[in-house]
Amino acid sequence: MGNTNITAGLEDYLEAIYIAKIENKAVKGAELAKMLNISRASVSEALSKLVSKGLINYESYGTVTLTPKGTLEGKKVYDTHKILKTFFQTVLNISPDEASENACKIEHIISKNILDEMQKFSNYCIENPNIIREYLNNRR
Repeated sequence: MGNTNITAGLEDYLEAIYIAKIENKAVKGAELAKMLNISRASVSEALSKLVSKGLINYESYGTVTLTPKGTLEGKKVYDTHKILKTFFQTVLNISPDEASENACKIEHIISKNILDEMQKFSNYCIENPNIIREYLNNRR
């Protein structure tokens, strides 16, 4: 998505830490392992990489916090996920679970241009709900 030096896996960590931040929750490595369904060893390795890139602050067994740069990157991934999920649910009438699952996969590779157009179209459909109703009625 944003920084090409950050893998999709590392973006997932940043997004999870960012969500914890906006929910005012402290998060530790063990909690990230549970949230992301990943081994603690993998989490430790990923957190070390994020520290070396200047994206998080973390010491073993301590709370993980985002640096200002990490906050920006985490917010980008989070916002991209939200835009994709909204598009899938609003425009395509996909269930929230399926929309979220696919947003997770696509958020790492989609171009800014396509994402912007999806957001514009989603907003247009939200403002003009009859378009979606008509589409759904004709689809059956």
